[in-house]
Amino acid sequence: MALVATDAVVLHAFPYLESSRVLRLATRDHGVQSVLAKGARRSQRRFGSALDLFAEGAAQYYTKPGRDLHTLGGFEVVRSRVALGMELGRFAAASAVAELVLRFARDEGDPTWYAALLDALDRIGTVPAAEAPAAGLAGAWRLVGALGFAPMVDDCGRCHDPIPHDAPARFSHPAGGALCARCARTGGAGRTLPAEARAALRRWLAADGPASGHVGLDDGSVRAHQRLLREFLREHLVDGRPLRAFEAWEDARWSVAPAAAAPATPNVRSGDPGTAAERGVAG
Repeated sequence: MALVATDAVVLHAFPYLESSRVLRLATRDHGVQSVLAKGARRSQRRFGSALDLFAEGAAQYYTKPGRDLHTLGGFEVVRSRVALGMELGRFAAASAVAELVLRFARDEGDPTWYAALLDALDRIGTVPAAEAPAAGLAGAWRLVGALGFAPMVDDCGRCHDPIPHDAPARFSHPAGGALCARCARTGGAGRTLPAEARAALRRWLAADGPASGHVGLDDGSVRAHQRLLREFLREHLVDGRPLRAFEAWEDARWSVAPAAAAPATPNVRSGDPGTAAERGVAG
């Protein structure tokens, strides 16, 4: 068996047999990998906090040709990110970001999206609690860009003509982003993004955007942006399985900043106008 050493983050963990656990790791050099932590449920001495969600460190695991489940040899934690588990809003946002990587990243290393993942988790864990949803949105959209399928915001997704920054635009998931007025007339279903919603996407997708991801969103706009992001990701999924963590994050009461709480609404599907509070990204 070959020994692999790489920087990694724990994104998912579940029991295996009576004494072990399986971890899903995002690694800097080898993409997303599954590893078996033998004996981890029997004793915490061997791996300690390495089994905690969102823990970051130096992983060593043994590989064997033809196998998808490797054997974890060690994990030296350099950052535990305990704050992400201390508050439900932060945990929901971080879980949605982790699900994005697990569903879309491949088993090939890419320092760009790995760095975007670390940055997203750090921002979610350090901003004020009320800004955690916006930080989660910022981190998720930047990961989408780093993974290579960022939406078009300022140019039409069909004809590629520029769209004025101060104009609303129809957002088409199949077309991969905003549509100009001409293409929107024949572009089918979609959501209308006001100019301020497009500005938020533009800032989140920019590498030098606001450090916290906070762009002055009220609760209704946060929920509308969460829905837009989930629908965009679902458009790009090939297996059709639901995005459980994203749905929980979108529906969760704890994603609402208390000072700006709006009436709770059910899942709003594409084409539904939503409540008045949700029309930051109109249906």
